[in-house]
Amino acid sequence: MTSVAEKLQRKEQRRVATKQVRLKLVYIDFWSVVKLSFLVWLCAGIALVVATVLIWVVLNSTGIFGRVDDTLRDVLSDESFSVANTFGLMQVGGFALIVALINTVVGTFLGAIGALLYNLSVRITGGLLVGFQNS
Repeated sequence: MTSVAEKLQRKEQRRVATKQVRLKLVYIDFWSVVKLSFLVWLCAGIALVVATVLIWVVLNSTGIFGRVDDTLRDVLSDESFSVANTFGLMQVGGFALIVALINTVVGTFLGAIGALLYNLSVRITGGLLVGFQNS
């Protein structure tokens, strides 16, 4: 009788044939691309807003704004100027939110245009040939 370990050892010694598959990408679904690009740009927009707010909080808590205030007061000769008041958390967060929304709309639109252009170019080029190999 042979043990399970011996059977597994014999199985590992056998050479597994590699399989190659070639596929041709001839159509991209328009609505799938629109939904995917919307979700990707929405996630990028959320990351942009969160990163902007975190950077502002870190700069404010480390006292960088105070040093910049001192330098700009000397340069501008305006004792009432304050970077933290001029560019407050709400102003910076609101601007980041607006930029994120614009990026989401434009990115979704560009994804849709890219899908349309690919589907039109497939008629001329025949599609994209993709090869996969099982190793």
